[in-house]
Amino acid sequence: MQKPLIAVLIASAFLTLDAQAADLIQVYQQALANDAVYASARASLAVGQERVPQARSLLLPTVGINGTHTRDDKDFSPWNEGQVGSLPGGGQGIISGGGANTRTNSYTVSLSQPLFRWANWQTYQQSKLLEAISQAQFAQAQQDLITRVAQAYFDVLAAQDTLESTRAQKTATTEQLASAKRNFEVGTQTITDTHEAQAAYDLVVAQEFAAVNDLENKRTALQAIVGDAPAALAPLKPGVTLASPEPSLIDPWVSSAQSQNYGVVGAQLALESSRRDIHKSRAGHYPTLDLIANATRANISGRTSSSGDVNNKAIGVQWNVPLFNGFAVTSRVRESIALEDKARNDLEATRRTAAQGVRQAFRGVNNGLAQVKALEAAEVSSQSALESNKLGYQVGVRINIDVLNAQRQLYSTRRDLSRARYDTIMNGLRLKSAAGTLRESDLEPVNNLLQK
Repeated sequence: MQKPLIAVLIASAFLTLDAQAADLIQVYQQALANDAVYASARASLAVGQERVPQARSLLLPTVGINGTHTRDDKDFSPWNEGQVGSLPGGGQGIISGGGANTRTNSYTVSLSQPLFRWANWQTYQQSKLLEAISQAQFAQAQQDLITRVAQAYFDVLAAQDTLESTRAQKTATTEQLASAKRNFEVGTQTITDTHEAQAAYDLVVAQEFAAVNDLENKRTALQAIVGDAPAALAPLKPGVTLASPEPSLIDPWVSSAQSQNYGVVGAQLALESSRRDIHKSRAGHYPTLDLIANATRANISGRTSSSGDVNNKAIGVQWNVPLFNGFAVTSRVRESIALEDKARNDLEATRRTAAQGVRQAFRGVNNGLAQVKALEAAEVSSQSALESNKLGYQVGVRINIDVLNAQRQLYSTRRDLSRARYDTIMNGLRLKSAAGTLRESDLEPVNNLLQK
């Protein structure tokens, strides 16, 4: 009764571990909330979206109000104060000193409306391009997050497969070493078989340490993206079938990359923005025209003959015609033209890079599918070869090293098969990313390949 109970408890423990394993979608959702690179790109998008309101403000009126409050106290005393002398208006009297005490409160409301400022208009049009560039950069960051999460996820799975394969090989090598020692003790084998088995065991122990370290590094890389790496990840289903790229021809992919790739879109917008810079630079030669208006109200009080309220209103236009500024505008125009040429060449380079990325990913998917098929056949053959060598070793027609080599070949083939599947899946995602069509929904078919 105890053995079935223990078996049930062990099975329940494995089911609990599987239930806690995170799949690719869950890890991606965690990365959306915690990845610092993606958060930085989101903040950059918010910055870019403020370019349009700032540039629009250059076309709108500017209204301001300012005021003053002054106090003017004056005292004066004539040189002959207190003496008898002529008074103003005629006659004689004693001359005395005088003074003034004035209070002035005034405020002015002013308005300025640009009527013709070509540079401001070009800045406004350019701001729309800059906002679109920030949106393209954010879309590229979203695609990069998908590929970075998927790559880190499958890197962990590959490291786990390598460690499991190494430990399985260690177990088999341990059994083979024990068998070689027993056979040597009874005299059916030489000491050479024991030494070969011991060397194989020592080698696989060293490989196990390296595999453990590599797994920790891969988990750390995933943790850098998602914040806290999950304890377990859902692996691929056994014998999973991978789909071919659709469309199956490379030309539509290349065409999409040259027009829809977000790097290409951003470079196209940057080229148009550089053309706007040329217009802005040339605007330094153009006149400007503004509508100006102001209203002033002042209140004057105190011992002064001009006490009372003063109101003043004015409206008009203000124009300015640049004549000469030391050839600075001409130099800026030449600079803008050179920058436009640079942006044009950057666009061409980006298109070529996108096309190259599509071609590499497309070949990677197709070659990966062929490699997976070949390794699946090699796995079957390696398994048969191992069983044959074990049987031959038991009947004495094979030696110990033959069995060890067959084991090493089988586990190496299984490791390579898993890696080929991961690489093929990643090349499929990179193919869509280079073509500018990768979306979050593209993770669903990949997630369906995992054991839930």
